[in-house]
Amino acid sequence: MIENRAQIHGHEVIEMMMTSGKSYSRETLLADIIAKFGSETRFFTCSAEGMTADELITFLEERDKFQGQSESFEFDPSKKCDH
Repeated sequence: MIENRAQIHGHEVIEMMMTSGKSYSRETLLADIIAKFGSETRFFTCSAEGMTADELITFLEERDKFQGQSESFEFDPSKKCDH
């Protein structure tokens, strides 16, 4: 765990995406994450921790959590884990 920095679960970013009703590009998602959680915040999931916002986006992309095109995507609700 990274000391002196907040750690937020990736599910909070997913909830932000789902409740926003917005479509995102990588840049707009990164901007919204930073605006909501701060640039120093680090993120964790069940299998990773200490990720920056950019690393979290890559993590979610690699796990096929988004639907749509790279310039306009949303979180795919069917890919939400419930733990």
